[in-house]
Order: sequence, then structure tokens, then C-alpha cells
Amino acid sequence: MAELIIHSERIKNNIQYLSNFLESHNIEWSLVTKVFSGDKTFLKKILTKDVIKKINSVGDSRLTSLKNLKELNPEMRTIYIKPPAQTYADEVVKYADISLNTSLSTIVALNEAAIRSNKIHQIIIMIELGELREGVQRDDILEFYESVFNLSNIEVIGIGSNLGCMYGVEPTYDKLLQLSLYKELISVKFNKELKYISGGTSITLPLIENKVVPEDINHFRIGEAAFFGMSPLNNEPFKELYTETFEFYANIIELKEKSIVPDGIISDASIGHTTNYDEKDIQDTSYKAILDFGLLDVDKDDIETEDKEISFVGITSDMLVIDIGENKTASGAVKYKVGDKIKFTPNYMGVARLLNSKFIDKVYK
Repeated sequence: MAELIIHSERIKNNIQYLSNFLESHNIEWSLVTKVFSGDKTFLKKILTKDVIKKINSVGDSRLTSLKNLKELNPEMRTIYIKPPAQTYADEVVKYADISLNTSLSTIVALNEAAIRSNKIHQIIIMIELGELREGVQRDDILEFYESVFNLSNIEVIGIGSNLGCMYGVEPTYDKLLQLSLYKELISVKFNKELKYISGGTSITLPLIENKVVPEDINHFRIGEAAFFGMSPLNNEPFKELYTETFEFYANIIELKEKSIVPDGIISDASIGHTTNYDEKDIQDTSYKAILDFGLLDVDKDDIETEDKEISFVGITSDMLVIDIGENKTASGAVKYKVGDKIKFTPNYMGVARLLNSKFIDKVYK
């Protein structure tokens, strides 16, 4: 079975490094663990007390994941990082100490759920700053906050935004300054102090030391940098973070010399994806290897092979076919054989899908 290698200690070092870095800039942060989909082994191996002691909260976008977090550590402060579905208000209040919100009717439902549970549920209200994802429209902010401040079991602890996640709108100084100004406007208008301005994610990290982030942006929500050591802003490693945190190995289950061009009438019945071929290669052959994973496990565009001489041929639900050319090393020896493993590096979405696949072994190191 193909396997995903997870380097636990490197990830733990990344989390602790980020805690110290953000603390030095007076920024609190939430660790976003949605890439692991609430995997209990991960929670036990990574989220140890020494690792999370400087983290404000641990966040996810799945209620089952937050439930697993609370089962592991009932004292762990949790945050639901997308606007909740109104029908799950009771579960959100039960498993999340904080939630990000944009809908007044949903917040009313959360208030009712909090009353039933005899809890105070904390919320951060997200503002639309141009990414066209979640967020209250800027013209409606004051009216929105006024309605929420009147709810008995809801505590508004902050204002936030999400940039760079869908269209890739950059978190510029002007964009983030808008959050600061809205926070001040709300504070003056309603005589309410909002503790957090949650305007930072992995994409914002490189901007901190460049003075692009206003000083009162004091809360970040970070996932990718913690687990992959990268910032999506420039797709480069961030400071001293480890980037080699995940490795994916697939087994060669067949290796034969075959034609480059398929033989027969090509119909629309294919359920897989293939690369293009040229009819002029109809007489040519190369060595094809079949690997033991497929579309059900991961998208081929989310993994990159370590051997740059390997090229993609096709993928179906449970198998991937690659072209390894003449299957010879520089010295003329046989390069691969059945039973050998091919190494890939998965990106964020690749890891998320591999961790969700029940057909992939997960090995923690």
C-alpha cells in the first residue's frame, strides 16, 4: 500500500518557532489543523502540551475535527474557522469556543444554542475586503455589530478578514489598515472594545517584519506555514521553518515496455485522466510503471515526483501510470523494478487528500 510519511518533530518545531516569532511581535495565533481532518494520531503526536502552550486556539473547519480535539484535551481552546451552518448551532457551541461569523441569523441561532448550554460563545465577525469569499459587506458593518452586541450569550471578541484564499487578493497595508479603522469605528460608536483584529494567515507572515502589517493586527490564523514551512505569498520557505515535512511513497506493481500510443478506437468511456500523445510515436515504446494509488487518493497535480525523468501517462480511480523511459541509470544498470517505491512530494491539497484516503498508510516519524 502507498504510504504518506509525516515528520512529526519537524512540524512540532515549526509550530514552536511560529509561536516564538509571533509572540515577539505581540501577535496571538490560532493553529489551523484542517489539513489533518481531525486525525486522532496526529492530534496525539503533534498537539502535545509543550507545543500548544503559546497558541491562542486550535482551529478547524470540520465539527468532527473539533470534537476530536475536545476529546483529546477538553481544556484546549478551539475555533471554528468558517461561517457555521445554522442547523449545527448546538454542535458549534459544544465543540468550538470561538467561531468566525458573517450571518446575523446564524449568530442568533448560536446565541440560542449558547443559552441552552448555559455558555457564552465567542465570535469574530469577518469583513469582506475584496476576496469575495466570506465577510459582512463594509456598508453594513455598523448595523450588523449593533444587532449582535444585543445578544445575551454571544461575546464579540474581534473583527477579521480572509485574503488570499480564493482569488489571491494580497493582504496589503491598505487592506489591513481598513480592518484597524473599522475596529476603531466600532469601538467609538458602541463603546465596545474588540480584543482581536484577526487579519493574518500564512500569506501575511513575510509582511510582518517589512512593516506592511499594521501594529494593531494582533491575531493570525495559520495552517500552511506551520505544516509545510511555506508562505503562499511567494511560495518560499519562511525563515527557519522545515519544509520537508511530508513524503509520499508509492509501490511499483507492474513495469513493462509498452507502446507510447494507445491501440484502438478512443471513446468517451474513460474515467481517468491521461497526458497527450503524438501519432508520430505510434511505432515507439518506453517503459511504463503502474503505481498503487489513484484519483480516489490524490490528484496527480498535487504531487511532484522526486525523479525528474519520470513523466505522467495516466491515472484512474486506483492506479497511476508513469513513463520511465528506457529504465536505465547513467551507467546502464536497470533503474527500477517491480516492488520498488517512487517518491513524491505532496503539496497542501495533496496531503489533505492523502490523509483523508483510507487506502493510504500514514506513518509518523
